[in-house]
Amino acid sequence: MDNEYSQINDFLVKVFNEVLRTEEASLKTKESHNLSMREMHVIEAVCDGTRSGKNTASEIAFSQRITAGTLTTTINTLEKKGFVVRRQDQHDKRVVRIFPTDKGKSVNEVHSSFHHKMVSAIMSAMDEDELAMFVKGLAAVKSFLESNQK
Repeated sequence: MDNEYSQINDFLVKVFNEVLRTEEASLKTKESHNLSMREMHVIEAVCDGTRSGKNTASEIAFSQRITAGTLTTTINTLEKKGFVVRRQDQHDKRVVRIFPTDKGKSVNEVHSSFHHKMVSAIMSAMDEDELAMFVKGLAAVKSFLESNQK
């Protein structure tokens, strides 16, 4: 049991760090203008929020688990870089919505492609039973992380 514990611990730490390094490296391209991971994930949240109609600052901040102040600073930077724009809601002028620009959509597609390639590579290496167990294990990791955020 100690051996499995060590293997799981080493694996989680190494995989987490390697995913972050690889994801960061994928952002160091001409198209992404050296975006930070936070900026990229905010662009992703803006794109997702726009599709679902949940693209107000408070909804995006909540989805990213960051404060409104942190989001405001990030949105100001992304707006200056040309990745997002703020617009008043057409139905309620008190509400400001955040939208990706074409540049923001483009960099989000590159980022999504990275995720797609990673997940596809993992899935292609497993049969159905292994994949089901992997998903079960990841659900346990997700549940643990969510319970420790509260």
